[in-house]
Amino acid sequence: WQDLFETYLVCYNLCVDKENFMQAINLKKGMIFSQDGKLIKVLKANHHKPGKGNTVMQMDLRDVKSGAVVHKTMRPTEKVDLVDITKRTAQYLYGEGDVYTFMDTETYDQYEVSADQLGDDVKFLMPNIMVDMEFTGDNKIIGIELPSTVEMTVKETQPEIKGATVAGGGKPATMETGLVVQVPDFIKEGEKLIIGTENGDYKSRADSQPR
Repeated sequence: WQDLFETYLVCYNLCVDKENFMQAINLKKGMIFSQDGKLIKVLKANHHKPGKGNTVMQMDLRDVKSGAVVHKTMRPTEKVDLVDITKRTAQYLYGEGDVYTFMDTETYDQYEVSADQLGDDVKFLMPNIMVDMEFTGDNKIIGIELPSTVEMTVKETQPEIKGATVAGGGKPATMETGLVVQVPDFIKEGEKLIIGTENGDYKSRADSQPR
């Protein structure tokens, strides 16, 4: 038991130390860490093994304040200073210019979030959609966490191809928010679709979802 306990301590200290540091290999989408005085949000984190080389972490990272997105390669054992965040359920109310307003569903407090902070999430914002607002320990807004899917209407696409199937080549469709999604050839303008928010991919027609 003593040997097992010591092994556990070694493994734990390698991943997260007392100052809340975490190895890059354990980072996941949505996590926030501090680097060079900036808050960085993980958009994507993938393991990659280039040929005979060592495994690396390929990351898409967003500067929370500026909204700038960069692709970065990190060593799996490289450590970052993880930031604790809290989440509150909120409803999207409206957007005006580059500012988007949300309302806390418990306190009814309203929060304004910039387009830079939201990044590509802006293209999934539908009226009254429910999201999780993300805050730092000192109550600063980091951004939002979208639901896994949203319902959207096709604003523009090529005419429907009769007899087309899901397995067909597909075509681009512009949704009401400006998001462009690859959809099956049988989809028509005006149809409501279920769109995944992680990759912006077509899931199904909205009317085919179980009620």
